[in-house]
Amino acid sequence: MISFRLTEEEQAFSEMAKNFAIETIRPVARDCEDNEQVSEEIVQKIIELGFGALELPESWGGLELPLITQAIIYQSLSYGDLGIVQGLPGAGDAASLIRLVPDHPVLQGYKEAGKDGVWPDAAFIDATNPDDPWTKGLQIKKDGNGYIVDGTSQPVRLAKNAQYVAIAGVDTDGEHVVLWLDKNGWTAVEGDYRLGLLAAGLGRIQFNSVNAGANQIVAKGSEAEELIGKVLNRIYVLNAAKEVGIMEAAVDYTVEYTANRKAFGQEIAKFQGVSFTVADMEFEKQAAKNLVWLAATTVEEGKKDATKNALRAIYRAHRAARFVTDNAVQMLGGHGYVKEFPVEKWMRDAQAQVALYGRERDFLIRLGEKVMSPAKKEAVR
Repeated sequence: MISFRLTEEEQAFSEMAKNFAIETIRPVARDCEDNEQVSEEIVQKIIELGFGALELPESWGGLELPLITQAIIYQSLSYGDLGIVQGLPGAGDAASLIRLVPDHPVLQGYKEAGKDGVWPDAAFIDATNPDDPWTKGLQIKKDGNGYIVDGTSQPVRLAKNAQYVAIAGVDTDGEHVVLWLDKNGWTAVEGDYRLGLLAAGLGRIQFNSVNAGANQIVAKGSEAEELIGKVLNRIYVLNAAKEVGIMEAAVDYTVEYTANRKAFGQEIAKFQGVSFTVADMEFEKQAAKNLVWLAATTVEEGKKDATKNALRAIYRAHRAARFVTDNAVQMLGGHGYVKEFPVEKWMRDAQAQVALYGRERDFLIRLGEKVMSPAKKEAVR
């Protein structure tokens, strides 16, 4: 049985991150969005608090925290602003790759570049889903002992200033491969992103017949397939945790607003339609949170249901984040669409987050395949 009771250390981390989110992150969220980047002041404070390298291994100077502890911290930080959390510079989602193969020779150049504790931006491209229209725009073709990469990736965070790119993909022969490229032959296409996460350095990575030699291959074949699965599980859990954070913010703000605003002589919160909706928002948030924490525990321990739990967590977090933030806007009425109130930004950020990390339909299909695979194997016998 898995306990969701926080340890003293996790409770301390959570409280410190939550206070920082409320007092320091949220007041500058609009400015960072308008400037389309996280302020240097926020970045420095994040580094001082030790929150800049949660996933990176200790041998790299990182904290190498357990996934459940990271989920709790990111959930608390995102309570302040998801756009800022997603725009924090450094290894980003690629940190999960580094966490799993820290001693790989291909990654040592990046390790050297961040030896002073300031990590260059790295973009992570998931090009493993053949049904994703963005994936089809990126081609990885074998070329001797290496590969040729052509085309344009889906939008990814930290692309705007990325100096390194990690690609988890499938080549034209159907074989999995993981590549690590420095800035040579590819460019970042910023595009016109107006929805949300505007401080996250969004952009697409464009490759023009980029040669990825043997010295830029992290893994290929079955080794790459296994590695990619483990990396994506960690990325899904961490990003689902961030979505829980924005849901908590939206629920708390909605509760406070409806309890203090009156219509027809009574608080809005006392109207049945409002109270039922807020209850549904709380239910969705809590369900997603429980699934994220369960997934964090099983993924960290490498249990057999780790991938299924990670898929459940990101699927439910995606669905719940859109539901909760959309209803937060509705509960504020006309104020929900006004910039003076944060809920409209949270709704936009939630939609952008979902767009970045995969369609719910695709997660359901993959989850269904995982659930059905034992039955299929039994039928073959």
